[in-house]
This record gives sequence, C-alpha cells and structure tokens, in this order.
Amino acid sequence: MKKEAYKIYIVGAGISGLIAAKVLEANGYHPEIIEATDRVGGRVKTDIVDDYQLDHGFQVLLTSYPAAQKYLDYEALNLQKFLPGATIFTQGTQKTIGDPLRNFSLLFPTLLSGIGNFSDKLKVLKLNSNLKKKSLDDIFAQPETTTLAHLQKLGFSDEMISKFFKPFFSGIFLEPNLETSNRMFEFVYKMFGDGFAALPKAGIEAIPKQLKSTLQHTKFHFNTRVQAIEDGKITLENGTVLESHFTIVATEASSLISNLKSQETAWKSCEALYFETSKRTISKPLIGLAADETLLINNIFFHHSLPTASIGTKELLSVTVVKAHNLSEEFLIKKVQEELQQYCGITNCTFLKRYTIPKALPNLQQLQYSMSPSETRLTTQVFLAGDVQLNGSLNAAMLAGEAAALGVIEALGNLVNPDHLKSEYL
Repeated sequence: MKKEAYKIYIVGAGISGLIAAKVLEANGYHPEIIEATDRVGGRVKTDIVDDYQLDHGFQVLLTSYPAAQKYLDYEALNLQKFLPGATIFTQGTQKTIGDPLRNFSLLFPTLLSGIGNFSDKLKVLKLNSNLKKKSLDDIFAQPETTTLAHLQKLGFSDEMISKFFKPFFSGIFLEPNLETSNRMFEFVYKMFGDGFAALPKAGIEAIPKQLKSTLQHTKFHFNTRVQAIEDGKITLENGTVLESHFTIVATEASSLISNLKSQETAWKSCEALYFETSKRTISKPLIGLAADETLLINNIFFHHSLPTASIGTKELLSVTVVKAHNLSEEFLIKKVQEELQQYCGITNCTFLKRYTIPKALPNLQQLQYSMSPSETRLTTQVFLAGDVQLNGSLNAAMLAGEAAALGVIEALGNLVNPDHLKSEYL
C-alpha cells in the first residue's frame, strides 16, 4: 500500500496535532485532522474585538524553545519581543526590575527598585549562570519538589519570593502558591534567560495558522466532535464511524478511550479580562505584576506597548486572574477595576471581553522534557500526543506531537506486511 493511502487520523488541531501532521507529511503520509471547533489552534487562539487583538488568555512564545526553533519561521511570524524584566506594583508604588546584562536600560531601575536585597541579586546572577550550563535533560532528571521549596533552598529572601517570583511565575504556572514542580521552574527560567518572550504581531494564533499553512496533504474536518476511539475506528458524535489504520489523539483522551476513563487529566484554570483604557501606566513592553498577595489580579499587560497588526482606537489592557473566586462577572469586573485603580493607577477602564479558561494548563506530576516514539503508543493503533504527556508548554506540545507521529511511522516501518493491517482491521 502506498503511504498516502493509509488512513491516519489526528484528533485535535492544536499545536501538537499540527506538528504530528507536519511530521507525517514530511514522511510521505496524508493524515486527516478532526477538530471540534471551527479553526486550528486549540488553546492558542486570537479573536478580533473592536479592532483589538484578544488572545485566549495572556500567552507568549519563548523564542529559545528548541522545538519552536525547529518548526516555526520566526521571521514570518514578525515576532515582537518583550523587555527582559517586569514592572512590579507593590504598596501603591511602581518599580521596574530586569536583566541589565541583556538590556542596559534596566540597570538603574533594577538597582534602585528596592525589590530584594543585594544577596538576592547575587543569587539571581548565580541562578542564571548555573542554568546556562545545565542541560534540559538534567533539569528534568532532578528530584522533584515545589518551586517555592526550591527557591527557599536557594536562599532567596521572603521579600524576593513574594514580590517577584510569586507574581511572575504564578502568571506562568497559573497557580498562586508556586506548588508547580521545580523542573518546570528551571526549564522556564532557562528559556527566558536563553532567549526572549515574544508575541507574533498578529497575535498568538499566528503560530497555529503558520503551521496549518505549511500542510499541503492534510485534510481537515472542522466542527466535528469525536465520541469514542478504538483500534481501527473512530466514532463521531453524529454517529458516523471512520475506519482508521492509526489514530493520534492530540487532545484530552480520557473521555474518548474506554480504558482511560479513570485517568482524567487535572487542569489549571485562569481568567483573562480585556479592557480599553485611555493611557498606559507601563510605557515599555514589560509585564506588570501585582505583588500584593491579597489582590485578585495577578499580571497585566498593555498590548500596544508592542506593535500589533490590528489596533483599536485606544490602549488595550489584559488582566490575568489565577486565584479561585465565586464572583459573578459583574462583580469580578468591578473588583478588577477597583484593584487596577487603587494599586496600579489605571483608571477609565472600559470592559471588552472575559475569557474563562477551565483547561488552561495540565496539572501534572513527574514532569518530563521529551519521550520516545514508542512511549506514545497506547494500543496497537492508537497513539497519544499533547502537552499532557510531558509538561504544560508549547515546546512540550510540539515534542509530543512529533513523538506520536514518529511512533506511527515506526509502527508502519515495523510491519512486515502492511496490507495485513488493512485486511485484519478494516
């Protein structure tokens, strides 16, 4: 049988599914992607509202991600880089800290910020130096503890942890107490140090759109929901049964595969609220951090501090909330607006849109950096992809998609008589 004749389905058109399709195409196969929504991207999407670009939750691309460097065309994405630092709002004041070795304009603000003591700054330099020498495999092989325990063991002061590390990494890990694995902390910290945080000029969805544009032999089925997956067949919610040689599940698999029903992935949630404001209180492309632990808001960003493809008439502000609450939308918006005014000096906020993201990041233990193709194989004909297999990052989504596709290719290569598969299962 010719390669293009194999029925290889990918369930989920997120980053992991798109990479799986890309790898399969590169090896001569013509996969089909089944996607429940109307477009590619999964959790990586951008809406245009009143000419403003609203990403589905505040997201960035770390340019040093190895898999992103392999699969993305950075120049075509027209990446806009953040400065390597942050503006911290604490006790009614606004202070900027950053890496002056990478951007000299951050030297004096960092020295004069009063965030952390001199010993903390030396420890930051030591951490930077150690992680530059540390391989990703070594980071993910170290014993796991929480990020908070790890920072305390490194000797950082309580002030440095509460005013910088907690608000900064809470926005990344989507949990307020730094309970996330130290492996993830070191990985993300190293990626920030080795490259830049950036956004495509057209918004975060430009990433999956670019990946889709490179696929020449992949068929897409949008607005199509899968009900169940077994070896050899996929049952859709409308009752249609698709015969399959191989299936790659690049989405939450527990509800689709009978022997995974009791293994549902735990997820971290967050909320993103977008506002239109008359002016910026942070002029440079820096993330704003709310360092007061009593606040509901975690991090803020003025999106027009970076060039964007679509520009509204005023300033666009995103606010991320990671703490649990029971507020109605009306009271949530009011609470956020009050905190923005009182602690960040941001007034005249007109609410645009709220995104509630219940499955923003997988809440995983025993994090891994990568996996072998054979490890993605669940059954004879079903393979698993998605960042849930490794760690909650765009890099992991890409690596898992790649590994699952290679697992299928490896399985096909190991078949003595590929036509036997057709006659036995179809």
